[in-house]
Amino acid sequence: VQLVESGGGLVQAGDSLRLSCAASGRSLSTAPMGWFRQAPGKEREFVALIMWSGSATYYADSVKGRFTISRDNAKNTVYLQMNSLKAEDTAVYYCARKVRPGGDIPTNYDYWGQGTQVTVSS
Repeated sequence: VQLVESGGGLVQAGDSLRLSCAASGRSLSTAPMGWFRQAPGKEREFVALIMWSGSATYYADSVKGRFTISRDNAKNTVYLQMNSLKAEDTAVYYCARKVRPGGDIPTNYDYWGQGTQVTVSS
């Protein structure tokens, strides 16, 4: 499985971005998928998780109400809509496939993308 993130960029505080995570090599339609982020000098942190059907989603408190995770299983793609961006959202954003219980723990995910940089200027 190969995951490729896209959609990052440099924006101003209050702006929006939509990240995409496209999978190839194997269908992800039955896999829960998550988004994480890592800022310089900090540990990788959980952002959002979506179950395989899209019926259940989970968010870190820091992004709840501003970010929305979604998926299109027909396109083998997961999205992260980010609104009302803040300077503290600046990080490299990664998507990953969840394989074990514990959606907020990076080691419970196996395949990871290379990341896409999001920079929010204040």
